[in-house]
Amino acid sequence: MSDYQNIVVAVDGSKEAEFALHKAIGLAKHGEDTTLTIVKVIDTFTIANNEIPLMEQEQKQSEELVNNYRTLAQSQGVRHVEALVKEGSPKKVITEEVAPAVSADLIACGATGLKGVEQFFLGSVSEAIVIHAKCDVLVVRKDEQVND
Repeated sequence: MSDYQNIVVAVDGSKEAEFALHKAIGLAKHGEDTTLTIVKVIDTFTIANNEIPLMEQEQKQSEELVNNYRTLAQSQGVRHVEALVKEGSPKKVITEEVAPAVSADLIACGATGLKGVEQFFLGSVSEAIVIHAKCDVLVVRKDEQVND
């Protein structure tokens, strides 16, 4: 049984984020009133000069991703699921906007999403969440099922 009532899971399309999603689903499905909020933040820093066609494509792909994940969570027994797509810095949007708005008591994220040079220059989103979150944080490193 989960003690968490409002779980936010940050997704970015990576395998690591998908592992975090599965872990969050496992926790959320045991709480009768637990709400799972799946959020994908479009990092506007990585899309230079607000390139409208690229931004529109990213928005469409992001909405499809979170809606597919919402369907997955519901099919696995999570009663209350929200799916959000936001724009901005994932580090700030997740901890300063989304988590407070839903009164999150847990944020789940993958250990890494970005790779190589991008991660070096931009820094780790999961690290920023751990540092700045006002609630518990679960950083998922690998695909392990949550005990039912």
